[in-house]
Amino acid sequence: MHSLIQGVILGVLTGGVYALMASGQTLIFGVMKVLNLAQGAMVILSAYLAYQLHSSFGIDPFAAIPITTAGLFLLGVTVEVLFLRPLRREDRAELSLLVTFAIALLLEGVMSLVWKTNYRSIDTSYANGSWTVFGYQITLVRLWAFLMSAGALGLLYLLLNKTRFGRAVRATVQNPESARLLGVESTRVSAFGFGLGAATAAAAGSVYGLLYAFYPGSHYDLISLLLSIIILGGLGSIGGAIIGGLVVATSSAIVASTVSAAWSPMAFFAVLIVVLLVRPRGLFGTAARGAI
Repeated sequence: MHSLIQGVILGVLTGGVYALMASGQTLIFGVMKVLNLAQGAMVILSAYLAYQLHSSFGIDPFAAIPITTAGLFLLGVTVEVLFLRPLRREDRAELSLLVTFAIALLLEGVMSLVWKTNYRSIDTSYANGSWTVFGYQITLVRLWAFLMSAGALGLLYLLLNKTRFGRAVRATVQNPESARLLGVESTRVSAFGFGLGAATAAAAGSVYGLLYAFYPGSHYDLISLLLSIIILGGLGSIGGAIIGGLVVATSSAIVASTVSAAWSPMAFFAVLIVVLLVRPRGLFGTAARGAI
């Protein structure tokens, strides 16, 4: 029982970071009907930027989040304007897979050129710190990462539900044609939506390097994980992405702590298959275009 509860604690803390990464992925899909295969590469790029800021200037990875999110937001807007917007609307869903995968490869090449292909990690004074609460270990890095992710997701919720831009995003998700008729500039919403999705990847990536060692090719495993999460939660649902991230991380951590770490990567695939057999659209998926 002790190992089970310890696994749940570890999974929930890690799941917050997964949820933040996946929320940007599902936001982009909801707004543009585009699966961004470069989301994982953007997370790793942000991890490298946080690593460089820490090693060169002594900036804490959490303090680096405003810098990395601003940079990745601009990158996301640029990608949408230069590479996705010119695609014909009727072919965008299919061609965007090729375009975003090409962008992921381009980012991987740039990272390999700048930082080489060695594994890197961000080492801070509190990297190995932990608290013991009722006999259970709570690592400080994972706790701070969870709180940061919760705060970022809270800001994302306020942005989407309490601002004019958020109303435009939700209108575009629900019915893009009607939104255009009501005066919503869909091109601007798409650009800012893609940029916002990249910014969430940056926020999560800034602490990713504190949790895991990474190298330029780490995005391959990461994008498969993110796709599993958003499919599990339901395409287009940010709430589903949050629940999916928690379920995936918790199931993997429980298997690692109670069975074997070798089997933990298979745990979330097993959960995904079971959920899709019962509910093919995912936990919070709907028949409509989006569910933000």
